[in-house]
Amino acid sequence: MPNRVRDRKIMMPPPMDGYKPFGIPIRQLESVTLLFEEFEAIRLVDYEDLSQEEAAEKMDISRPTFTRLINQARKKVAKAFVESRAILMEGGNYVIEDFWYKCQKCNETMTTLKQAKQCRNCDSEDIVQLNKKTISR
Repeated sequence: MPNRVRDRKIMMPPPMDGYKPFGIPIRQLESVTLLFEEFEAIRLVDYEDLSQEEAAEKMDISRPTFTRLINQARKKVAKAFVESRAILMEGGNYVIEDFWYKCQKCNETMTTLKQAKQCRNCDSEDIVQLNKKTISR
């Protein structure tokens, strides 16, 4: 019997909802979905230059689990590049310590320690909470 999938701790949301090939309308594209924890794995290893062991520790998962996660993420990104697909970033099995919001008016992504009622950029109250799961401090 396989173990249950543990939530992966992630530090920050992706800065946008996704990417698409230049010059092709999104409605004409197939897409791949990059989970938030896959984005975090790429961010930690390929952008922050952490070792897989250090990244696994930050995400509170085992190193073998992290290796599987980063390999899945890289395959999805490669598939999107090679096959000219859009990359959508959403969902997954994750926990966070703070609150994430996206303003529907100015598209600002905010990370806060407390719940927010308005956008810090344009003061709009039309904000959407991106995360549903949080862990207590």
